[in-house]
Amino acid sequence: MCKINLDIQQKDYSIGGEGYQVFLPYSLEARIPGDESVRLISQIVEGMDLRELYGSYSPLGRKPTDPKTLLKIVAYAYMEGIYSTRKTATACRRDINFMWLLAGEPAPDHTTISRFRKDRIGGIVEGLFYQLVKILEELGEVTYENVFEDGTKIEANANKYTFVWKKTVEKNEAKMQEKAAEIANEINKAHSTDFAVTKEQADFDMYQMIAFLEQKIKEGTIEKEPGKRKSKEQKQLKTLQGYRERQTNYETSKDILGDRNSYSKTDTDATFMRMKDDHMKNGQLKAGYNVQLVIDGEYTIGAGIYSNCSDVGTLKPMLENMYSYNPQMEIGNFVGDAGYESEENYVYLEGKGIEPYIKPQTYEQSKTQKFKDNIGKRENMAYNPEMDEYTCHNNKQIKPVRISKKKSATGYETEITIYECEDCSGCPVKAQCTKAKGNRQIEVSKTFLEKREESFKNITSEQGVLLRVNRSIQSEGAFGIIKQNREFTRFLTRGNENVKTEILLLCFGYNVNKLHAKIQSGRCGKSLHIPKTKDAA
Repeated sequence: MCKINLDIQQKDYSIGGEGYQVFLPYSLEARIPGDESVRLISQIVEGMDLRELYGSYSPLGRKPTDPKTLLKIVAYAYMEGIYSTRKTATACRRDINFMWLLAGEPAPDHTTISRFRKDRIGGIVEGLFYQLVKILEELGEVTYENVFEDGTKIEANANKYTFVWKKTVEKNEAKMQEKAAEIANEINKAHSTDFAVTKEQADFDMYQMIAFLEQKIKEGTIEKEPGKRKSKEQKQLKTLQGYRERQTNYETSKDILGDRNSYSKTDTDATFMRMKDDHMKNGQLKAGYNVQLVIDGEYTIGAGIYSNCSDVGTLKPMLENMYSYNPQMEIGNFVGDAGYESEENYVYLEGKGIEPYIKPQTYEQSKTQKFKDNIGKRENMAYNPEMDEYTCHNNKQIKPVRISKKKSATGYETEITIYECEDCSGCPVKAQCTKAKGNRQIEVSKTFLEKREESFKNITSEQGVLLRVNRSIQSEGAFGIIKQNREFTRFLTRGNENVKTEILLLCFGYNVNKLHAKIQSGRCGKSLHIPKTKDAA
């Protein structure tokens, strides 16, 4: 028969239990190896300016855990791939590395850690992150000679089927306004009024009709139809009240959408994007964020969260945000894939004195035989720079006929030169060249072509090949570590600010881990990977 203490059903299990070990006070210092990364994060935080962090607390009352200690704990948790506040709180009670960081202070509970992450450092975490970047710069690890930018989609903390689509909102709103306009016509015929429903002020128009019908019903001058419980005006009033409520919802949805095409009801800042992998393995859309990272010397020197699906519009705001924290930053070369190519980005980089190493969008296609055999492509036509004209496959001249202006979503204006073939009638290869009924036309931005040519020369040079290899290693490698090794594939919080805090803490921990790895492997000061060649071998 088993022997068990009958007093076991109590909260403190040490009462009535045997003493398995002799309790002696000891220092955790002896249990933490000298080359442990927890010591590095502690030293880094100790050397940071934390006045803004302490300023986020009220001077009244007692702080249960020192804010500096909490920063060390949260940063180290992200270094170890622990993102849940409950798991972090558990680690503070069980993991000797977290205990060492506490230095005798009581272990914080998950609520304290959650409030610290959301309310205390939510607005200042970006400043702390760029302090770390500055430290890496002073250590000679970050030089800004070559920076690499890349983006990835990370799933938001939102339900899968809570999407709101811009086209659907506009379509349903238009249908509803048409029905409201029909009611307005019925009221006008019955009461000799002049109500109308316009797109610009549909809510106010419906409000006027509702007020009119309420007044008529209140006066009691409306007679019910025989056998009907409600008069026609009462039914119209109820319908219009429902329409007005829907109009308010449509206006709210359009305000949330802005220039986006969709959002999630669960997290209104998240946009539905096509992820590379999803829960059903069939390419469904998910609510997510476009995460942009700028890498230098394998370190993350810039991080941003965007709601737009494409990368082209993120380059300028990403770098501008970095300049706001470090105005003296002098970037030498910018390396990016074809997703960042645009005339606006080329011109912006030139204005900052940055050399572009951006792959043209047609780079991979231009190497295929199908592209080379396409006679309708401008790239496959002979160009005479002196006459400023192209020669088509049928030896006809394609000359400039006019110039037009185009504005991007950001307001950047592009000058477009429109070329037109002198005569396409009777051309035996017209079907292969163009589908237009008239003469073949080509739209060309000369500034864009000029900048693209410069970037193309850069990426095909010996240095350009080396930088493109390093972009794959450093930028895509950073996302591989974050998403695969650290298993950060879904945000835990909601909203732009909270999500940005998460990614900045993640990058903070990533940088400390990277510094630790380079110190231990003796690779400090090396910013590029040099591929091993047969000759070198």
